[in-house]
Amino acid sequence: MITVALAVVALDQLTKLLVLRLLGYAQERIVIEGFFKFVHWGNTGAAWSLFRDHNGILALISIVALVVLVATRHHFHAGTTLGRLALGLLFGGIVGNFIDRISRKHVIDFIYFYINQRGGGEVGFPAFNVADSAICIGVGLLFLLSWSAQEPTRTPTSINKPG
Repeated sequence: MITVALAVVALDQLTKLLVLRLLGYAQERIVIEGFFKFVHWGNTGAAWSLFRDHNGILALISIVALVVLVATRHHFHAGTTLGRLALGLLFGGIVGNFIDRISRKHVIDFIYFYINQRGGGEVGFPAFNVADSAICIGVGLLFLLSWSAQEPTRTPTSINKPG
């Protein structure tokens, strides 16, 4: 769990340093025209820029989330390999974005998928980063683990009819 978290933080911060070195703020580099580009965007909010300009509150929420996850990790299949992986991804992702919030006053997002519109402009999925990806994958794994751990509902295979 800790190894995964440290690997996520390292990869997240390394990729963000590369973005800082290779792209100016708000600069973009097209990788696949009409589909994918690297960008250098700052996000002071949460996912989809919700709660924009609340960086300090979101940093505090990150700390609270980490404390709660550590304290309740036994409820999240922490004894299984997939559970430890999921928690490691969550911890690493939260810490990676927390580092940005404290050191840069915003989270660096740089992965951007989009589609060009016929009349001009583009429609895209919100830009994200390695930490965001780790958090989403971690949550998805925990969801799948919780879902698979539930007892299947049993239905009678035959109904006893008198007669």
